[in-house]
Amino acid sequence: MKTGIVFKEESFKIVGACFEVYNGMGQGFLEAVYQECLALEFAEQGIPFVEQPHLKLKYKAKPLKQAYQPDFLCFDEIILEIKSARNLADEHRAQVINYLKATGKPLALLVNFGHYPKLESERFLAPPHSCHSCDS
Repeated sequence: MKTGIVFKEESFKIVGACFEVYNGMGQGFLEAVYQECLALEFAEQGIPFVEQPHLKLKYKAKPLKQAYQPDFLCFDEIILEIKSARNLADEHRAQVINYLKATGKPLALLVNFGHYPKLESERFLAPPHSCHSCDS
């Protein structure tokens, strides 16, 4: 069985780009400002990303009309959800966990640019029975 950190290098690059933006812009802007800065930083660093992609959702293996639109999808597999709040809250974490379950993506990063004195970031792995199994 393979052990180790899932998407370790890719996660490191994404969070590094987030730190670069945080160091350049500081804390206190709206999410939209950080999102625009991150798109520029990802492009500059050669990090593959799609900004606000429409990810299909399923319920009991049936496609839904509703789609999830995360802030970024990086490396085709990592959801990046950004916040600009005083602190990350359980609602933010629940949102990301639900997105992992519904999309079948293996990893999500939750990053908060509103925290002082430093950037907050958390990693979330897909639950063992995420929607990958809904496809069969």
